[in-house]
Amino acid sequence: MNHVKSRASRLHDLPDAEQPGGGGLPGRLPDELRAELIAFRRDLHMHPELGNQEFRTTAAIKDRLEKAGLAPRVLRVGTGLMCDVGEWDGVTPMLALRADIDALPIPDTKTGVPYRSTVPDRAHACGHDVHTTTVLGAGLVLAELDRQGRLPNAVRLIFQPAEEVLPGGAVDAIESGVLEGVGRIIGVHCDPKVDAGRIGLRVGAITSACDRLEVALDGPGGHTARPHLTTDLVTAAARIAVDVPALLARRVDARSGLALTWGRLETGHAPNVIPQRAELSGTVRCLNLDAWREAPDLVHAAVDEVAGMHRAKTVITYVRGVPPVVNDAESVGLLDAAMTERRGSYAIEDTEQSLGGEDFSWYLEQVPGAMARLGVRPPGDTRGLDLHRGNFDVDEEAITVGVELFTAAALLDANR
Repeated sequence: MNHVKSRASRLHDLPDAEQPGGGGLPGRLPDELRAELIAFRRDLHMHPELGNQEFRTTAAIKDRLEKAGLAPRVLRVGTGLMCDVGEWDGVTPMLALRADIDALPIPDTKTGVPYRSTVPDRAHACGHDVHTTTVLGAGLVLAELDRQGRLPNAVRLIFQPAEEVLPGGAVDAIESGVLEGVGRIIGVHCDPKVDAGRIGLRVGAITSACDRLEVALDGPGGHTARPHLTTDLVTAAARIAVDVPALLARRVDARSGLALTWGRLETGHAPNVIPQRAELSGTVRCLNLDAWREAPDLVHAAVDEVAGMHRAKTVITYVRGVPPVVNDAESVGLLDAAMTERRGSYAIEDTEQSLGGEDFSWYLEQVPGAMARLGVRPPGDTRGLDLHRGNFDVDEEAITVGVELFTAAALLDANR
């Protein structure tokens, strides 16, 4: 994908001084604000809050925006907020910048850093603290440009709660009106496989669909000496864990990327007792929208088929999660142009579709937009850090990159 070359034509209307790489656009991050944002991110990192419980986080964001003379509005669910920078004229579609603000229910296992989580079994191990800080920083820079009369169009900031809670806090945010007046939305997601100072872009699907599956099995238990008189739920659960994913792989087009992966299997309490109940839970991920729509029926049929072979009764709970994030080509072009302006085209790389789920997809069901991968890996780092692990951390240079990417995108979008 030659994303730079294919998007170049849309910048021809800009003055020469503002061409990509020319450094003509305002909105660079001042050193003083850079230091403040790093401290802000570290404070969030030390005080992680789970989805729909982000009261301290919401208050911190709200307080800083108000100090900048802005008027943030807390979402009706009680956490998260939206804030316009500049006065919307009621006609011109706004560009929205989105961040998610919740953390994960896992322990922080980092060592040697002063900003380790202070909350037991809670950690910002997905980079939402960085996402939040970049949108906050962009809002503060754009607010200063607005005071100088240099912000052409209003920009909407969205700080969304509960991204990690299916079907995603984006649903509640949309119902709270965050997209009213918005014509395009962009966001970033931390990527520990990309060096800080760079971003990854992709036109089309960049994440997969993600649903949650719960399977409960019931049957008469008994003594392990007489399994023929029982429903052997241990064996039934084991076969479901192994056979159902294999069946699904043969019942859908392999190119759809439909994958069931189990994360929990619980049954039994004693070595000589066949239990009366077993439970499995996992996620169903899918790269293709059509296959995602068929997935519930396919999964139900496969689970019942395997369970029936072992005379186990099933209760299947299939929770719809999120569809794939499908990046709009013009929005990718905007991010491409913004990064080229700030860092040059060498700072942009193609990125692959991920099997991770992201509720940013719900916004894209309503308006065009795109999500970029924000590089957070220290150049030369060989630790192999990954998301959703307790030792996850970032190179804080990514905050500067994210802020300047967003500010450039806002200014370039106004010149469309």
